Amino acid sequence: MNSIRFDQKTVVVTGAGGGLGRAYALAFARRGARVVVNDLGGSGSGEGQSASAADAVVEEIRAFGGEAVANYNSVEDGDKIIQTALDNYGRVDVLINNAGILRDSSFAKMTAQDWDLIQTVHMKGAFSVTKAAWPVMREQNFGRIIFTASAAGIYGNFGQANYSAAKLGLFGLTQTLAIEGAKNNIKANCIAPIAGSRLTETIMPADVVAALKPEAVAALVVSLCAEDCEESGALYETGAGWTAKLRWERSQGVILHGADAQDADQVAAQLAAAGDFTGAEHPASIQDTFTPVMSRIGASQAKPEPQKA
Repeated sequence: MNSIRFDQKTVVVTGAGGGLGRAYALAFARRGARVVVNDLGGSGSGEGQSASAADAVVEEIRAFGGEAVANYNSVEDGDKIIQTALDNYGRVDVLINNAGILRDSSFAKMTAQDWDLIQTVHMKGAFSVTKAAWPVMREQNFGRIIFTASAAGIYGNFGQANYSAAKLGLFGLTQTLAIEGAKNNIKANCIAPIAGSRLTETIMPADVVAALKPEAVAALVVSLCAEDCEESGALYETGAGWTAKLRWERSQGVILHGADAQDADQVAAQLAAAGDFTGAEHPASIQDTFTPVMSRIGASQAKPEPQKA
């Protein structure tokens, strides 16, 4: 028997009609989860709608004795997706924000519609579904949430300004929800996967797409959602059995005094030194940003007042 189990737990997977989403849904179902298979059934660029994709995955799960229901709503209607879970299973334990589309174009040619649609599906969609699941998870005092970033968001990529902005934005959301969810045992993590899917098949050779099994990414996602997993606020790159955790790195920086600190010519002269990563640090919180700045002005760093959740 698999040691990581999700018996009596409900898992919601968005964009689960194929590729990575399907792999996630099957993996959780095989480990005992009750799965809500969400898929609008549209094209990779966001057009159209069909129930067939979600239905097919539900049938796969039921064929091996698993439990699943389909949902065909857009992620913009996140409350309807989560309501499907509550109506059928009474709870939501794990949320995998996987749904996504592409509208690639160089920035010079990118339209406002290309920009807005990507932000709507990736950013607003993930917000909408997570916002609906959040109070349920808080009440249960348990939740596991996965957001999907991309190498394009981490490093940038020609023709994907809209997609890159949304994907790195999702990591920012991950880090904040990890902080806000900690007291209610809600863990949020982010992955940047490389796998064969209808989105990657447009930019990779067919043999490479076939070799990049989404099941390898699903293994990491399942592990991050385990009940005893303590990881939260992290970003992982993963694909083909390789998994690596990313972190921020910051140089020691330079210090300018007096009038030099406000002189652009003096700052320009020190940019190379500011970019020297010898003895680099690895800041892990917003306090790590304020500390060196506050010390420069002789001010103690005030701890932020606790906020109501």
